[in-house]
Amino acid sequence: MVSAPGGWPPDPVYRPVLAGRRGELEALAHLDDTAAALLAPIVDVPADEPDPVAALRRLPTTLLPAVDVSALPDTPEHDPVHWGVPLMPVIGLAESDRRLGAHGAAARAGAGRAVVRLRIGPDRVGPDRVGPDAATAAAERVWRSTGLVPEQCDLLLDAGDVCCLADVRLAEPRVRRAAEWARRHAWRTVTVAAGGMPPALSRLPVDEPVRLDRYDWLLWQRLADLRLGYADYGVGCAARDADAPGDRLPTLRWADHGAWWIYRWCRRGGRGDERLADLCRTLVAAPHWPAAGSGFSWGDHEVLRRARRGAGAGSPANWIAWSTSHHLAHVLAALVRPDREQRGGSWRPGQDAPEWGRAGRPQRGGEARRAG
Repeated sequence: MVSAPGGWPPDPVYRPVLAGRRGELEALAHLDDTAAALLAPIVDVPADEPDPVAALRRLPTTLLPAVDVSALPDTPEHDPVHWGVPLMPVIGLAESDRRLGAHGAAARAGAGRAVVRLRIGPDRVGPDRVGPDAATAAAERVWRSTGLVPEQCDLLLDAGDVCCLADVRLAEPRVRRAAEWARRHAWRTVTVAAGGMPPALSRLPVDEPVRLDRYDWLLWQRLADLRLGYADYGVGCAARDADAPGDRLPTLRWADHGAWWIYRWCRRGGRGDERLADLCRTLVAAPHWPAAGSGFSWGDHEVLRRARRGAGAGSPANWIAWSTSHHLAHVLAALVRPDREQRGGSWRPGQDAPEWGRAGRPQRGGEARRAG
C-alpha cells in the first residue's frame, strides 16, 4: 500500500460511520495498526458530547478519522481546525459559508483532504430530486468556499436506513442515480453508506439469539457493478435520534455473514455478571463464533473473558464497544477476502466497472429469525 502525503494510507477499504460516543470510540481505540490502516471512520459528534477532542486523542495515531460536527452549533469554538488532532472534516452541501471556510482550513491543516457527505435517503434532497445541475452547483460552492478541488474530496453517498427488503429496493435506484451524477466529477473516491440496524431491539425476544438480516450489506452487493466503496453504521442505527433507550439488559450485536445475531439476556436472576457470563458462554459456543476465537478482535477477547467469568458485567457502552470491535474486524475480513463475501471494491471515476456475480439474497421468512 502506497502512502499518501503525510503518511496516511490513500485508499482504505472500509469507512464505518460511527457515533462519537464512548462505546464506538473505545472500539476504534483498540484497533491494531494493520486494521487501522484499512479503516477511515466517519465520526458523528453528538450534540451532547462534552469533550470530543479528548475522545479523538485516544484513537491510534495511524488512524485518520473524518469528523462530522453538523450536530454542533455553527460557531468558531466548534470548528475542528482548532482541536489540534489529525482529522478530515466532513462537509455537507448545505453548510454555511463560514463553516465551509473553517472546513477548508481543517483540511489544509490535516491531510489536505475532506469527505463530502451527500445524504440521499428518502427524506433528503439528492441529485435525483434537485437535478444534477443543481447538485453540481452546490458541490462547486463547496469547492470554491473551502479552497479544495474534487480530487481532494471523498464522496459519501449516505442512503440512511435500509432495515428491510423494501428499503433496499427503494434505495438502490437512488444510489444509482447519485453515482451517475458523481461520475461527472473527479472525486477522489465514491462510497455508499447505509445502516441496517433497527432502533427498537428491546422488542426482540430475550435469552435466545435472534437473527437480523444486514440489509446494508445486501444493498452494497446489489450495487457491485458500480464498484462503490463500502460504509455502514457499525452496529448502530442510521437514524441516530431514533435509537430507543436501552433496557439495561446485557445485549450484544454480533456480525456474521449477511446477518447480525442479537443476544439480549435476563437469565440467572438479578446479578448482571452472571447474566452476561451466561450470554457470553452461549455466544462462544455458537456456530457464528469466529474460528480465530478471542484473537479475532479485541471485542471477541473481552467476550471470552466474561464467558470464563474473568471480568464483570460491564455497561451498555462496553457492550457496544465489544460488538463494534467484532463488527469492524468481521467487515474488514469480508472486504479483503472476497472468497468469503462478495466484494464490491473502491470505485474511482473513469474506471470501467468489472463483472461481478449475482448478489446474495436474504433468506425467506421475514427480517428477524431466531437461532435454531
